[in-house]
Amino acid sequence: MSEERYGEFVLVRRHGHVAELVLDRPKAMNAVSTEMARSLAAACTALAADRDARVVVLTSSGERAFCVGADLKERNSFSDADLVRQRPVARGAYTGVLELPMPTIAAVHGFALGGGFELALACDLIVADATAVVGLPEVSVGVIPGGGGTQLLPRRVGAARAAELIFTARRVEAPEAAALGLVDQLTEAGHAREDALALAAKIAKNSPVGLRSAKRALRLGQGLDLRAGLEVEDAAWRATAFSGDRAEGVAAFNDKRAPQWPGE
Repeated sequence: MSEERYGEFVLVRRHGHVAELVLDRPKAMNAVSTEMARSLAAACTALAADRDARVVVLTSSGERAFCVGADLKERNSFSDADLVRQRPVARGAYTGVLELPMPTIAAVHGFALGGGFELALACDLIVADATAVVGLPEVSVGVIPGGGGTQLLPRRVGAARAAELIFTARRVEAPEAAALGLVDQLTEAGHAREDALALAAKIAKNSPVGLRSAKRALRLGQGLDLRAGLEVEDAAWRATAFSGDRAEGVAAFNDKRAPQWPGE
């Protein structure tokens, strides 16, 4: 297992074809400062270009929290001009995770609030353990979810449910979060990272070209009518059907062996 650090607060660990993207600011419960946001965006840029990374798992260090969102202590010192200058940096972190071209899984334990929950929502799947507490409390401190929450949450749970959660700013504990579909897989306390990495390893056995194309079709097709969505799917199919992965997948199936994906 290799490691690469991006700034002081972001780490990438390699587990074969699975990349673990670690929020590593435990003393601040992984609150996203300007420096951390910049590092997270840089790590995502590198991962997006890495053809060897088939799945990314977003994890965090520290026992109490996955991520408590924006660093409000830092924000408290900002002038209006500072806040305007910081906004593109913050957006870069959230969109960096959202736009990763390979499947992404968030492993959530403890508090995932505000921007922390938005980072999880930016992933394709969320594995949470029994300690997880999620929510978008931004309106309780005079702002709104600004890391994608107003757009990602309704796509996951529907407009009315998202409105209730955002307007009340309430925190949702793990059992209810699973029941509402705020998270996809609920596991025992302390097992979120382990189970997310296991799920990622299972996914990473599949064609990297197929995985990226399937994700692109899923993402681009959201919100389109059926006919337009099927055109998106057809374009993604064509991008995959004439790839080396498709040829290897068919050959391996016929030879009754595990495929050796060329990834192109």
